[in-house]
Amino acid sequence: MEICQIEKITDRKHLNLFSAQYRDRADNMKNWVFASRSHLPNPLNREAGVNSEPGIPDAVVVVPFHRLEEKLVIIKEFRVALGDYQYGFPAGLVDRGESIVQAGKRELLEETGLEVTRVLKFSPPIYSSSGMTDENISLLFVECDGEPSNEFNEMSEEIEVIMLSRQAAGELISKVDLKFDVKSWMVLRMFADYGIIC
Repeated sequence: MEICQIEKITDRKHLNLFSAQYRDRADNMKNWVFASRSHLPNPLNREAGVNSEPGIPDAVVVVPFHRLEEKLVIIKEFRVALGDYQYGFPAGLVDRGESIVQAGKRELLEETGLEVTRVLKFSPPIYSSSGMTDENISLLFVECDGEPSNEFNEMSEEIEVIMLSRQAAGELISKVDLKFDVKSWMVLRMFADYGIIC
């Protein structure tokens, strides 16, 4: 397998489409269209995420556990691509010059009004849908405190903050008519079954 040529199709601020021409195992030329956070003419030349800094992802997904409530915090957010609400964790792009932890603290506050009190661990940059995009994210596991608030939500965000006990997490993920982010569903399943988040 070999990538032969990349063509940038769009020129948008947060997400672009690229067409890749590649040679398959039988030496046939094929085409693949994918999305990228990159603004480069060829995103495959980058060494890391949008920031082009080693170890810094395009985005961060925060998995918050509220210490006083002893509950896992998730959000129900309207997602344009689904035309519906999705259950997941607070998340957002890592700004240039930010660390994973700095971005996670900012996103948690902006989307839930809660503040990080302790960082438990974070993952290296990982890929969740490589058939469609080269976007990479880091999972940031934290403890948090405070009262949920929508005060810092942007006008393009419609978010409901939800705190879940183990039992409530199990009940929520058993509802087949709801939409879940894949990473969030897996963490919720682990929390419901074993009472752990990482």
